Parts: sequence; C-alpha cells; structure tokens
Amino acid sequence: MLNRFAPLVPLALVTLLIGCAAQSPVSQQQVSAPVTAERTPLVQPHTSPVNVASLFQDEDASDASDKDDVAAFSRRAPYRLPLLADSILERGKSLIGTRYQFGGTTENGFDCTGFINFLFREEAGMTLPRSSREMINAKAPLVARNNLKPGDVLFFGTSGRRNRVSHAGIYLGDNQFIHSSSRRSGGVRVDNLGDTYWSKTYIEAKRMLAMVPASEMARK
Repeated sequence: MLNRFAPLVPLALVTLLIGCAAQSPVSQQQVSAPVTAERTPLVQPHTSPVNVASLFQDEDASDASDKDDVAAFSRRAPYRLPLLADSILERGKSLIGTRYQFGGTTENGFDCTGFINFLFREEAGMTLPRSSREMINAKAPLVARNNLKPGDVLFFGTSGRRNRVSHAGIYLGDNQFIHSSSRRSGGVRVDNLGDTYWSKTYIEAKRMLAMVPASEMARK
C-alpha cells in the first residue's frame, strides 16, 4: 500500500511549496501596507486636541485689545485723532477738480484757506482762522517737516516775498498734499512737497487737529 503512494509524495510536496510561494506576496502586502501608512502620514497629528472655541475667544480678545489701543492712542497729545484726519482727507480727495474761486468757501469753489476751513468744519467741527496769515499764527503745535502726519496744515510763501505766508494746503502722506491751488492750475488738486517749487516756498506746518474740540472727540 505505501509503495503504491510513494511516487505521489514528492508531487504533493512540490504542489504545497508552489502554493505557499503564490500566497507569500499577498501576505506581505497585507502586513506592510499599514506600516507604510503609519510612517508617512499626510498630516502630522496634533500632540493635543484643538479647542475650536478657544480660537474664537482669542480673536475676541485681540479685537478688544485693538480697540483699547486705539482709545489710548486717541487720548495722547498732540496727534490724537487719526480717524478725523482720514475723514478730512477722504472728503478733500472727493473734491479734487473743484474750481478755484477767490474768497470761495463752498463746493461751488474754494480758495486755499476756504478749502481747509470747509474740510475742518465739516469733518472735525473746527472753525479755523480765515486767512493764511491768521491761520499760521494759530496756537497749534508746530511740526517739523520730517515728522509730518496726514491732516497737518502746510504753509507756503508763494508771493515772492521770503517767509511771508500766502498759501496753505493739507498733508496727505508720502510727501503729497492737497490744496486749492489756483484758477490756472485747475483748483483742488494734489501736489508733491518734494517738487522744486513747493520745496522752495515751504515755510512750516502746524497740527491743527491738536485743537479739536472735546465734543468732537466724543462724537468720533
């Protein structure tokens, strides 16, 4: 009996080995795939869970801190009202192209100080002296040219008489200023303080916003 099946034993062993070899890569693939995924994750896991609510709390706290900073800044002299300066300058830029009119103080036409008076009255509740000679003598802080800020009033001597004020404008920033120049130059316009003409005729600047009424500060 054993002798009859003896030739079949080698054949059975060969078949068994072939079957193991065919299954081996599948088994390795099933084991190695999870390991590979663990070693190269697409997103690094957080070491601790994220509290989403705390993110919004941080934003709220930051907003409150910013408001406190603005409030503290607005209480400091002499340049306390950057928001008013923005209002003045935005209104001024909306009037670019308005014609020059000697003695003009309305949107129908402005002279240089009429333009400044209109903006400060409408946007800051301030009544400034009417003429450039009176305005330059107002009791407002004198500002160095290298420390100009938007909203500062600039004074020029354009009449040919040295250091005698005859023109005024409002500083915009980036060395630019807005003013009602003249009938010939088109009225309200923006010019560069660094231009030769304006640089030579420049006299000084004053921070008129330092004199803003307390009631206007409260309103803003």
